[in-house]
Amino acid sequence: MILVTGGPQVDTVLPGHVREIRLPDLQMNPEFKGLFSSRKNSTLAQVKADRQRRLFAIFERERPDFFLVELYPFGRKAFRFELDPVLRAIDSGELPACRVICSVRDILVEKEDQFKHESRAVKTLNRYFDAVLVHADANLAQLGETFDQFDDIEIPVVYTGYIAPKPEPEAAQKIRRQLQIGFDDLLIIASAGGGNVGAPVLEAAVQAFKQLAIKKTCHLKVFTGPFLEAGDYDRIKKMAGNHVQVESFNPHFLSYLAAADLSISMGGYNTTMNILACGVPALVWPFSQNREQRLRAGCLSREGILKVIEDEDLRPDRLAALMGQILSSSTRPPGKYDLEGARNTARWIGQWS
Repeated sequence: MILVTGGPQVDTVLPGHVREIRLPDLQMNPEFKGLFSSRKNSTLAQVKADRQRRLFAIFERERPDFFLVELYPFGRKAFRFELDPVLRAIDSGELPACRVICSVRDILVEKEDQFKHESRAVKTLNRYFDAVLVHADANLAQLGETFDQFDDIEIPVVYTGYIAPKPEPEAAQKIRRQLQIGFDDLLIIASAGGGNVGAPVLEAAVQAFKQLAIKKTCHLKVFTGPFLEAGDYDRIKKMAGNHVQVESFNPHFLSYLAAADLSISMGGYNTTMNILACGVPALVWPFSQNREQRLRAGCLSREGILKVIEDEDLRPDRLAALMGQILSSSTRPPGKYDLEGARNTARWIGQWS
């Protein structure tokens, strides 16, 4: 498997069967309105042209059997400049034939001109793609709920289940021993996921932790994520006191969550799937710039899986009270959803080979 990436470098260990090929760095700006590159002495146009050439060359050289595209054309419109030439070349025979599959999460974000966006997406799907894989449990979320022109899609749409890695069986015990935390102590994990907008909920968690009125010994572990602004990280680090640890990233995050009695986080797909996989009680503050996280968190809240918190709940006293309520309860969220998205995706692609 070849993984083509093109964002900031993230230090992580890939499986042995995965080979990464990096394109020149491009990122969305904080307002999600345009692209920028950290590459010095190159204009944005030069970086885009370089990426386009390199991506096309990968297909010429590697001759893949499948091209799995994350989100596009439901999103990632800013990357049409490099994706559309490859799609057209596969369709015309200029590049070797391969199956083209769109890989999409459970909920799509809204667009300024929704009808125009959806019409273009449907046209691209029906012309260049062979299937859409929706990484969701259809009993909980369906693509048509956030894509009005769903019925105009002519290619197969397959629900794979959620993609949710499972913690190792002894993960909780290992982490507690590693942290030297007693099994009667309470562990809280606060995390911001992979974005750079989670500072408010992390700061609130640290401040609220200091006001917790719990008889048991409590510990707070904060994961800021690799892309939080340095100033935000330093401020949160300085706020930490007794029983509070702060770090940016840990490859064993899932194990920490499995050991936790409470999770405090935003509501991105990966974080939410981690919550489901670990069965940990959770307080979730949804990202407010679009509907995705709020819709997901609201749906799971109605199912009794987590509790949604609003901006006013980030006040230390209010958040401390909510944390105390959950930590004082022995209730664990239900675990009745299809979390085998990775296995089902691999099986489905394998059957098509």
